[in-house]
Amino acid sequence: MKVVVDFDLCESNAVCMGIAPEVFEVREDDFLYILDEHPAEELRPKVEEAVRSCPKAAIRIEED
Repeated sequence: MKVVVDFDLCESNAVCMGIAPEVFEVREDDFLYILDEHPAEELRPKVEEAVRSCPKAAIRIEED
């Protein structure tokens, strides 16, 4: 699985970071960073929840 963020849509509101901090981080510069574009399969439920919870629908999962 690959995590993809549309940074044109992303508001860096940190909802995803609250759900999956192993994968997403909003830093002091108020920008979202993907810490792991290819997270382990056991993180899939958290990543899927982050995708569903993103207020701007800026996150998606691509299958490798």
